[in-house]
Amino acid sequence: MENNNYSILLYYCYAQIEDPEAYREEHHLFCIENNIRGRIIISPEGLNGTVSGLKEDCEKYMAYVHSDPRFAKTEFKIESHDKHAFAKIHVRVKPEIVHSSLRHIDPNVKTGKHLEPEEFKALKDQEDVVILDVRSNYEHELGRFKNAITLDIDNFRDFPEKVKELEHLKDKKVLTYCTGGIKCEKASAFLLEQGFKDVYQLHGGIIKYGLEAGGEDFEGKCYVFDNRIAVDVNKVNPTVISTCHVCGTTCDRMVNCANPTCNAHLPICEKCGWEMEGACSSECKEHPKKRPYDGTGYYQKNTNGYNPYKGLFRRQDKEKVKNIIHEEKDSRVRADH
Repeated sequence: MENNNYSILLYYCYAQIEDPEAYREEHHLFCIENNIRGRIIISPEGLNGTVSGLKEDCEKYMAYVHSDPRFAKTEFKIESHDKHAFAKIHVRVKPEIVHSSLRHIDPNVKTGKHLEPEEFKALKDQEDVVILDVRSNYEHELGRFKNAITLDIDNFRDFPEKVKELEHLKDKKVLTYCTGGIKCEKASAFLLEQGFKDVYQLHGGIIKYGLEAGGEDFEGKCYVFDNRIAVDVNKVNPTVISTCHVCGTTCDRMVNCANPTCNAHLPICEKCGWEMEGACSSECKEHPKKRPYDGTGYYQKNTNGYNPYKGLFRRQDKEKVKNIIHEEKDSRVRADH
């Protein structure tokens, strides 16, 4: 029996942050002090994060976020796990909490109607309803709702241009969905802006739907942005829809290509994974920068010069901060061995 004493949290909150850099330092230090790992984006428009930690540490983290009036409404999707889902903690400041090219949209002002999982489940099969997946190709290739419309996009910022292909659906009830709900906040608002009359969004996304509605009619697996890569959400009528990129056999095992200059996200079966050394093609297999393959297909994200401790040493209590950072690094090494 697995000892699932860790939690994985997925959350977002659209709320104005006047000094994102200052809040980044405060937020980051709290994560270090409480052994919270993951990826957090802070921007003038809010917070977006997926983190992991011991259950009691995650409880502290959620209480910390909720203690700030700006983020009191934040809803966390909570999954159990047997270990950390991330190697480190990264807290970055960016212009948006999800790169959308829709900076003019404020979901607190206008967005699609929220549907809770059971409401979405009851509505999705009605005759005048269409289900729209707003995620990228590699995500919906692995898994999607039955009969969902998918868009040929490599990144969410391509979404606005692709909406032109949906003109014939303007009089339908459009149910949007994504992994955790964050993309739908702006995607549904953009659809309303473009003249779609009746737009909804799955509140909490696929993850919450799996937790609260059993994942019924979600075909395949859900791509996630931590070292699990893909997770099962359908406990009612599960199926596999993806095929191995190399040999074409049915496969729901997702990897990142071992060639970092490619880094394609795609399904590759275990046999081909080892034979190709984690690469998606012969060219990638022979690439001089190919990363060692350990069987998982997950690689620590390139930080591109990002210093996770940036700004912390400017604090007046910098000696205390140094000690906390050293303790955090030591505990991480012990936990990983």
